[in-house]
Amino acid sequence: MSSLTAIFGSNEENSQDSDKLMDLYWNRAELKKAFAGMREEKFQLQDKIKTQQGATARLQQKIGHLEELLTNPEWAHNVVVFYQLRGLGLQFEQKLAKFAEQLKQQRERKRHSNLMVDWNEQRQKEAQAIELQLTEQRDAALQLEQRLQFEQRRLISMNGFMRLFRGRSCMKLIDGLADDIESAVLQKRMLNESHREIEKRQPPDHQGLEIPSKRGINLMIIAFAQQLYIHFSDAGIAKQIKGAGEKSVGAVNYGNQFECGQLLSRIRQSAAEIEQSTDMADVLQKSARMLSDIAKFPSDADAVPIARTVATVFRIDSNGLVRESEADLLGENYWGLSTVLSR
Repeated sequence: MSSLTAIFGSNEENSQDSDKLMDLYWNRAELKKAFAGMREEKFQLQDKIKTQQGATARLQQKIGHLEELLTNPEWAHNVVVFYQLRGLGLQFEQKLAKFAEQLKQQRERKRHSNLMVDWNEQRQKEAQAIELQLTEQRDAALQLEQRLQFEQRRLISMNGFMRLFRGRSCMKLIDGLADDIESAVLQKRMLNESHREIEKRQPPDHQGLEIPSKRGINLMIIAFAQQLYIHFSDAGIAKQIKGAGEKSVGAVNYGNQFECGQLLSRIRQSAAEIEQSTDMADVLQKSARMLSDIAKFPSDADAVPIARTVATVFRIDSNGLVRESEADLLGENYWGLSTVLSR
């Protein structure tokens, strides 16, 4: 027997060897899995490096192109005009976005305020109804207690003969009154608990705007975009501002040094004039009302109008005279209009 053990080994030794083999197998599998993950990460990093290298190369190309334009006397003034126009466009995109955000927040605050007023009114009505029930319940309980005391005194005052004939019915009445008082106490406790729950009730969460409100906001935003367009169109630079935001430097020739100087002067003047404008609120409200008469929407669930239905630009003078022209500001995304509308 000992010779067989020497040849084949014991069961305990075989088990230990098997466990070691399994550990080696699983360790090898984990290492392969980790290695595969590292290879994948390596490939991803290589792709990011290639992407970054491409972006860097394009940026260097743009910088080289810009340097070439700036060193060219015929184009240097055009570069200044281009970036002035682009900067003006970005400035009024931000102004439109700020206007849109303020308008949304104002409407949301108003809606939430109205919700809070309704919630408080409903809460007060419920609390007052319970308070009225508590008052009625206290009066009823007081009457029950007074009657119970009266019946108890009457029972005590009965002589033996009267107690024999009427005592049982009197005790039954007293027991009934005691049960009624106990029920009244329980009802009072329940009413008080309901009143406490109303007092501890949390106000409603801030809710989003409904479709009609969003549509009204969007029409005001479009009206504001129209006023910007009218102002810069009068200065002869609305389309040039938009072009500077879409094209690359050097793609547009604004003329010689004198012509570029005149254009820069118009840019500065028109920007200053619109910043000083103080009568825009009434114009915006009138424009928004007229837009609401012609705006159409893809469906009842949409807040953004179909672009071509709001392509009429309303020019309102100081006397209230309205002139109309056509410009698809929403379709052409003037001032980044499509990105700031409520949806």
